[in-house]
Amino acid sequence: MYSIIYTTTSSKEEAKNIARELVENKLAACVNIHAIDSVYAWEDNVEEDMEFALSIKTLTSKTQDITNHIRKLHSYELPAIISWKINGEAEYLRWISESVV
Repeated sequence: MYSIIYTTTSSKEEAKNIARELVENKLAACVNIHAIDSVYAWEDNVEEDMEFALSIKTLTSKTQDITNHIRKLHSYELPAIISWKINGEAEYLRWISESVV
């Protein structure tokens, strides 16, 4: 099974640090980083910030390990860590399998 894990960070540097850690440790095959504008509720306020979203492509079996790494490296008190199972083109999924240990 394959999954995408989604999280956001406050800076591009933090996003790259998390991405690099996950790929170097063979927990993820690829991490896409996108600049986004976020509007969210926090402590009874509506906040607006520029954030960086990470789409982490991995094996479903690595979800908890990735969650643990994100929590260890993340600056947010409560980082968004959301995952969903995916299907895809067979050769691409095989590449994920070969890239993640």
